[in-house]
Amino acid sequence: MKHSRAASFAVLAAVYALAGGAGFTIYWFLPLPVWAALLIADVAATLIVFAFSLIFKNASVYDPYWSVQPVVIVIVCACLHAPAAVNILPLVAILLWGTRLTANWAYTFHGLEHQDWRYTMLAQKTGKGYFFVNLVGIHLVPTLVVYACTLPAVYTYLEHPAFNAGSAVFFCVSLLAVLLQGTADFEMHRFRKRKTGGFIREGLWKYSRHPNYLGEILMWWGIGAAAVCLMPQKWWLLAGAALNTCLFLFVSIPLADGHQSRKEGFPLYKKNTRMLLPIYKKQHTE
Repeated sequence: MKHSRAASFAVLAAVYALAGGAGFTIYWFLPLPVWAALLIADVAATLIVFAFSLIFKNASVYDPYWSVQPVVIVIVCACLHAPAAVNILPLVAILLWGTRLTANWAYTFHGLEHQDWRYTMLAQKTGKGYFFVNLVGIHLVPTLVVYACTLPAVYTYLEHPAFNAGSAVFFCVSLLAVLLQGTADFEMHRFRKRKTGGFIREGLWKYSRHPNYLGEILMWWGIGAAAVCLMPQKWWLLAGAALNTCLFLFVSIPLADGHQSRKEGFPLYKKNTRMLLPIYKKQHTE
């Protein structure tokens, strides 16, 4: 069955409404601590999205989940727990981050007939084992990582810590990360519209191969560090940011570089351009 772009958006909206409704119902009725109820509800919602990815034979059904999940979690916390200045800051940062990332996904979304090249590659490489790769690697692992990244913001609602300057500083780091990602995306979209091919060598991308990933990493270190400034005894809340960093360093970036390596001149491009930090690097000609 073919879907137009508009119909695909409508179908995904229905899928996510169903997943969100099921997740919220599970969260509401589970007699567990907030963090545990959120985790189980989050996994349940992910499994519903996974089921529809099987129905549509397209793992990209999950793609918006990365940016929608934290927004839903912090909005639920804001509605169920009295907000204060100390938790309004991470709420604002996550809402801005999620809105920008979801808008970027929507801008590049072509419809349910199109699947991210990474998932197609994994399906080809893993064959019959792809079901488990899809379930665990594409759906559950990212859900758990982003859940862990969002947990510091959740605890600011549960613990009601006193505001301090350190949390404000790291809130600014998260805002900077959102700006960094937005700028990188704008530059990439402008480059792709020109259809010149090759490697983007302008703006942030002139010095960094993955400035958008750098923004994603900084975003969650900002949220995690802000929470630890408020609650130093809960230093383990930084685990989400650390896991997220590992996910990009050991999975997302190698996959992206491997995809780019098919282009002529990649070894020289890689030698002349830093992986993450947009800082000038001595240029080589061969």
